[in-house]
Amino acid sequence: MHEKYILWQENEYAYPMSGGFVPFLTGYVHPDAKPRPAMVVAPGGAYCFVAPSEGGPVAESFYEAGYNAFVLTYTVNPLGSAPLGMQPLGDLSRAVRFVRKNAAGFHIDPDRLAICGFSAGGHLCASLCVHWPDVPDPDPAYAAFSNRPDGAILSYPVITAGEYAHRGSFENLLGPDASPEALAYMSLENHVGPRTPPCFLWQTAGDGAVPVENSYLFAQACRAAGVDFAHHVFTKGQHGLALANEAWLRSDFGEPYTTEQLVKLREAARSGALPGVAPHALDGFFALPQEADPACRAQLEKDCRQVEIWPQLAKAWLGEVLGLECAE
Repeated sequence: MHEKYILWQENEYAYPMSGGFVPFLTGYVHPDAKPRPAMVVAPGGAYCFVAPSEGGPVAESFYEAGYNAFVLTYTVNPLGSAPLGMQPLGDLSRAVRFVRKNAAGFHIDPDRLAICGFSAGGHLCASLCVHWPDVPDPDPAYAAFSNRPDGAILSYPVITAGEYAHRGSFENLLGPDASPEALAYMSLENHVGPRTPPCFLWQTAGDGAVPVENSYLFAQACRAAGVDFAHHVFTKGQHGLALANEAWLRSDFGEPYTTEQLVKLREAARSGALPGVAPHALDGFFALPQEADPACRAQLEKDCRQVEIWPQLAKAWLGEVLGLECAE
């Protein structure tokens, strides 16, 4: 059902902790030739991993709504040892250009391309929304296409490097000793402007990992800049609810292809090919999730009943932004 598309040529990509990994898109493309809107999904994971729960299931949801959808497996920093800098933003920028460059083959309308990010993936998508003019492409064949999204869905996004920051995300992205200038650049509420695309934000007030103030700050910045936006805050619910549906409650996330960089790094560590890294340093990333106790499960089910409506709200909003007649 889905295909893999490598984003960078060998001489274009050189992240030191890749382990042989190269960022890629996974496409969920309808078999017919009907021109469709496109959705590029960026899962979260604190810039430390790329969460399967926020990848394939989300792309499938948009596929079922009539989109041709793509999941971006971008560069992350699982050991906290090699700050990412602009590499993830470069990955997403190339992904948007890649889809537009291949619009005819993917049967998508290049003027109806949206992005959807979760947590740190929300920071990544919001970064492209505000900093897209700052991200050139080294290949003229891709540079000829715009990297500006036509709309964005930001799900419990990391936004600010200030008082309400999710510090782990910024340490993985910029390093523990990031300069004030670098932190200010990646504190995205300060960079919303008239060319920022329309944004849909949602979060829970009870998010214990990324404070809800993050989405408020970005929404307020959109309002001040005259950028079209929607902002939904649900009363309760933990961080990382993804689609907040029954499959999420069962930890049924489909094929975990978004862990490819972790898999390759684990193999390299076990073989001794990563100097200074213990052979089993990455094994913890692959531990099976623990079953929630009955009381916790009951609360999760209750929270999901409220939150699971967000995809319906987002698709209705995005349909208006992109000028779609109706979802399938």
